[in-house]
Amino acid sequence: MAARTRRVRFSCDVCLLPFNHPIRLAEDLAVLDNISGGRVEIGVGLGYAVHEFRGFGLPVSHRLSYTEEGLEVLRRAFTGERFSFRGRRYDFQDVRIRPSYVQPGGPPLWVAALAEAGARRAARFDANLLPQGPRASALDPWRAALTKAGRDPAQHRVGIIRSCLVSDDAAQDFAPIREAERRRMALYEEFRAVSGGHGGVAGITQEQRIPQGWIVGDLDECVAKMAAFIREYGFTDIVCWAVPPGLRPDQMNRHLERYATELVPRLKAMFPG
Repeated sequence: MAARTRRVRFSCDVCLLPFNHPIRLAEDLAVLDNISGGRVEIGVGLGYAVHEFRGFGLPVSHRLSYTEEGLEVLRRAFTGERFSFRGRRYDFQDVRIRPSYVQPGGPPLWVAALAEAGARRAARFDANLLPQGPRASALDPWRAALTKAGRDPAQHRVGIIRSCLVSDDAAQDFAPIREAERRRMALYEEFRAVSGGHGGVAGITQEQRIPQGWIVGDLDECVAKMAAFIREYGFTDIVCWAVPPGLRPDQMNRHLERYATELVPRLKAMFPG
């Protein structure tokens, strides 16, 4: 994809740090940064699904230390300088990442947050934010912590997954997507049910979270709803599902084309920069 494009940027939302060795990840990102001419980014998270931790032979209780140390290692690796690190999970001596990153300071770093601890973690590592919980705990503390540290939140980016279907026959076109989303959410709820609460924040209802449901309608409706959403929360980046689980690309291509060629240009004109 990097060879076929010139402006498109590439990222992962999200890479689970407990399952990825930070030096290997830093090296892979350096290669991708060179291949793409400096167009790679990285979003990271803790993980929560117990069966995934079992699959990697890791206790889910270690996910925080693996993530914290992984972030520390990535930040040091991104400097391009030689470094050493000693922690509970990792111990490196005289490491320097090669090839050098095209982007000064390495790829832009994003951190996913479900609660205040995650939001503050993102601020501590001077990272962009991917909030997926209530605004008061997953978003506002990040901005407050950046400000307290003397860094301008307006110079950082904040994004979220919220898909949008542009259609002149929304009732018909959204029906298969609705079924795909029901299956996806049922699977996520199954993961959360067996994960001892690791996948969410206790006592938080879906209504209290920053909205992530699909926006559906004709072009004018989608532009208006998406613009209002962006203004309310101050988002700079929106992640959209390309093909929901269980659907085929040919079922989504024409909608994605409208999203890219009709919706996005209008939103970019409303939110320049």
